[in-house]
Amino acid sequence: MDEKHTAVLKVENITKRFPGVTALDNVSFDIRAGEVHALVGENGAGKSTLMKVLAGLHKAEEGRIVHRGTEVHVTSPLDARLKGILLIHQELSLSPELSVAENIYLGAWPTNAFGVLRKRYLHDETKRALDALGCDFAPDTRVGTLSIARQQMVEIARAQAFNANVVIFDEPTASLTDGEKEQLFATIRELRQAGAGIVYISHKMDEIFELTDRITVLRDGVVQGTRNTVDTELTEITRMMIGRDLDAYFHRAKSNFGGEVLRIEGLSKSGLYKDVSFTVRAGEVLGLYGLIGAGRSEVVETIFGIRKADSGSMHWLGQKTEFPTPRQAIDLGMSLVPESRKEQGLVLNMGGRANTTLPHLSSYSTAGVMNHGQELATYEKYREALDIKTTGPDQEVSTLSGGNQQKFVLAKWLCASPKFIILDEPTRGIDIGSKSAIHQLIAGLAEQGLAVIVISSEMPEVLGVSHRVVAMAEGQVVGEFTGDDLTEENLITAVSHHRAALPAAAQ
Repeated sequence: MDEKHTAVLKVENITKRFPGVTALDNVSFDIRAGEVHALVGENGAGKSTLMKVLAGLHKAEEGRIVHRGTEVHVTSPLDARLKGILLIHQELSLSPELSVAENIYLGAWPTNAFGVLRKRYLHDETKRALDALGCDFAPDTRVGTLSIARQQMVEIARAQAFNANVVIFDEPTASLTDGEKEQLFATIRELRQAGAGIVYISHKMDEIFELTDRITVLRDGVVQGTRNTVDTELTEITRMMIGRDLDAYFHRAKSNFGGEVLRIEGLSKSGLYKDVSFTVRAGEVLGLYGLIGAGRSEVVETIFGIRKADSGSMHWLGQKTEFPTPRQAIDLGMSLVPESRKEQGLVLNMGGRANTTLPHLSSYSTAGVMNHGQELATYEKYREALDIKTTGPDQEVSTLSGGNQQKFVLAKWLCASPKFIILDEPTRGIDIGSKSAIHQLIAGLAEQGLAVIVISSEMPEVLGVSHRVVAMAEGQVVGEFTGDDLTEENLITAVSHHRAALPAAAQ
């Protein structure tokens, strides 16, 4: 094997334990120079734990790390960076008040023999790293003023500045637009061409098959195997990930609609959305599709009372009504599963039981005294119904996998027995098996008679679970599709060409 394709980093027989769980069990894995190596598995499979061992955030109890042919001990993230091993987290680890240059060299600022910062060197070396990536911002730019995509480029610039030979990307496209994603992919290919070994962690299988050379699958902390990307297919990788065939990935409820539950007419909010109208019926799954910035989340937040509209009207169960406050929306029978489960959906340092009943405390208390038995019974009901994996009712949800966190957000709103539920990006950042389970749940809710709105940036998902789809672009409805018209081509045309895509009757 030529030098470019030799293993730049290997882990051999790594075992990592946490209280009550073995996160990694005798794991061996290698990264070759000049390749993109995918690491995939369900939430909780051990992917991030393995990468944190490599990056010096965790110390394994057993096994060894071999870097460039020599056994090494990675003692901290700074030590990993100085060795050329860089982990780029999904949640970026930058200080917003510092400059780009200060962030890139944080913890390793260049100083002279007297300990004085070499400002010119810091600026010049940062500019060299930014120029290599084609960045359009300066070394002295304050990081907090940059978009998420540009902040990610600052993280990647560390790889250039420290001549990284191993770069680990953990769910890097979660917050990127399609254009920003393509820019990231181009950068990753340049790093590969320069001889770096790339580890790519993602739940988006289309990205895995587009970008990577090899795929290693983890399940329950154990390596299930490694495949050359060109020699395998999604069905094999899925079977390795979840231990079974995924017979039907998407699940659409039977079309058995009842009466109109919600009607929105002429909803407008300056700078966010304009003249938005749609309806949703009992037993129907209505999809809202659009690119980032289309206004979908802002519209449903208005329906739920989080935002106030400038104009427009709402009918609820056939009666015209004022737009509610969030408390009134809950009392009416509305539920909203928000886009960001960590920031908007959960109290991370509380347990699953407390999170599940939090919006409904009056139902579990008398004269201010909580009925913990009733609360525990509700927790157990939804833990079993949603197959939530947790060590107990008081395990902090921050320690759970993304899929199990999302299920607790769902449990919180389902226990209110809603008539109408809004699911904003319900499967973002969770594994393929959990996605399938949530798709089944959506279908089940509709078949029980709930009116459901699903917002998703993944076109196959919104097509797969919805009876009808409203397409939005730049804050406006640009098309509505059902039946044979509900196709990928029509959705792409609608959101790409805006008003030109509207049916003649709607123009």
